[in-house]
Amino acid sequence: MRKPWLWLPPKWAHDIMPWALPMAAALSLKKENKFRPIEWRNLKFKNPLGIAGGVDKSGQTLLSWQDLGCGFVEVGTVTPQRQSANPGRILDRSIPHKAVWNKMGFPNQGAEACHARLTKIKPHLSIPLFVNIGKNRDTDNNNAHNDYIKCIDILKNFADVFVVNISSPNTAGLRDLTSQDYLSSFIGPITEHKNRIGLKTPIVLKLSPDMHASELESVLETSLKLGIDGWILTNTTASRPPGISFPKEGGLSGEPLKSKSIESLEACLKFLGPRKENRLVVSVGGASEASDIQRRIALGADLVQLYSALIFEGPWLFRNLVHNLGRPNVI
Repeated sequence: MRKPWLWLPPKWAHDIMPWALPMAAALSLKKENKFRPIEWRNLKFKNPLGIAGGVDKSGQTLLSWQDLGCGFVEVGTVTPQRQSANPGRILDRSIPHKAVWNKMGFPNQGAEACHARLTKIKPHLSIPLFVNIGKNRDTDNNNAHNDYIKCIDILKNFADVFVVNISSPNTAGLRDLTSQDYLSSFIGPITEHKNRIGLKTPIVLKLSPDMHASELESVLETSLKLGIDGWILTNTTASRPPGISFPKEGGLSGEPLKSKSIESLEACLKFLGPRKENRLVVSVGGASEASDIQRRIALGADLVQLYSALIFEGPWLFRNLVHNLGRPNVI
């Protein structure tokens, strides 16, 4: 097996990434990576492939991912205050199942530290930057919107798109924010604040793959009414397919998530229909091959993100996927 990083324990491989990735980028063949370049709300994507939230939580490797062929990058999840990982084991993988399990819980250095890093990095980024934001674990749901607003205020000069993460299974009660009890009172203040300060940056919601069709439709309907600009489908799943022995806590991604991710994408696009208009739909979950990317784009996804596939296939996956594929398109 010519993937030496898979010989390492999962946590070790994760922790050395900020140091190893620049070397991988330096060794990568530099060439233009144009597969279906698109433009959305004046943002230009050289190709529709990017890293998912969680790959780079604090912005340490964004320039390396750009050099490795991403069409866009995402940083986070970022919370207002610095936050450590959940206690105990937080990361594992199953090579036979091409599955990744994590129970991290938004570990990051906080919004101010992210601001300081992006101040140095953003001028060198030539691709769109998504900033994934969340609440600190000790913030109750009644006040959760304030954490997201704080992150927006601190990072608004850097984000090309804000990703509101309310779908991680690793922060207790976070997914409750998609319920009818919270959703309007949560999203409303965020979009009202955006309008009040004259912020033009689009805001998209990252959703769970574990919602029933009626729940997904309710979230889409409410977020449409409140001015959300798009959706990322999906986060990790709390379900465990047969043969997967990971703990019940935490989220599962990779190949076992693929069918749920595609089902959510199909349900979202079917429900939106012509109301999709100029809104953004991003597919993530189990994509690892060119055929995966082509299928999701054919279904109607504008962009596709990778996470677990990078663990199993390596950081050169972007260049392999975009090579000689597609033709320019504007959405």
